[in-house]
Amino acid sequence: MTKIITIIPARGGSKGIPQKNIRFLCDKPLIAHSILNSQQSRFVDQTFVSTDDDQIASISKEYGAEIIQRPKEFASDTASSESALLHALTEIEKMGIQPDLIIFLQCTSPLRRNNDIDKAINQLKEENADSLLSVSPTHRFLWHKLEGVSVPINYDYRNRKRRQDMNPQYMENGSIYIFKPWVLKELNNRLGGKISLFVMEEEQSHEIDSLQDFEYIEFLMSKNHDYVS
Repeated sequence: MTKIITIIPARGGSKGIPQKNIRFLCDKPLIAHSILNSQQSRFVDQTFVSTDDDQIASISKEYGAEIIQRPKEFASDTASSESALLHALTEIEKMGIQPDLIIFLQCTSPLRRNNDIDKAINQLKEENADSLLSVSPTHRFLWHKLEGVSVPINYDYRNRKRRQDMNPQYMENGSIYIFKPWVLKELNNRLGGKISLFVMEEEQSHEIDSLQDFEYIEFLMSKNHDYVS
């Protein structure tokens, strides 16, 4: 039987929005939405929150998560999510837990429908993939500057196609990642091996980086009860 766990990293040192991970969104702390999303899954066995913050730990426990105490060196502005995930996995394995799959949820991407996690797990298994990321479709014409020269990234401006005639393109939305433990251990990355794309709606690509994002995502969640945990 496949053992599946969720790891939710949530450090306390947010500078853009103080105490962002426990700020209320639709009458719940932000982190609670990811915890409850995990718990609603038919397949997830245990949900862990990795944090350096006592208040985040206390609130996470109230919502049923198990806590991994994250060292300060893995909770700095420059620390990668992978470092926190790898530390959490090491601590979880010390408990005698050997997961077959790890779900990585980011608190700042809470627009998950109630069955998204289970659909993503099923897709990874059906495609025999080693890792999966959630994406949303995008129809934007993208540019960047290369050595001072403006260059199109995903289209030819001299032969501009209609958006509906372009090949499908997707942007990483940060909502759901799934990977086998070896991917993280061997590659120090959340993605590797055969990678699957789990397509979510464009609306679900919104992330929380500002107070305005809180307001807009709360509006989206309030009008669609599939989002509300």
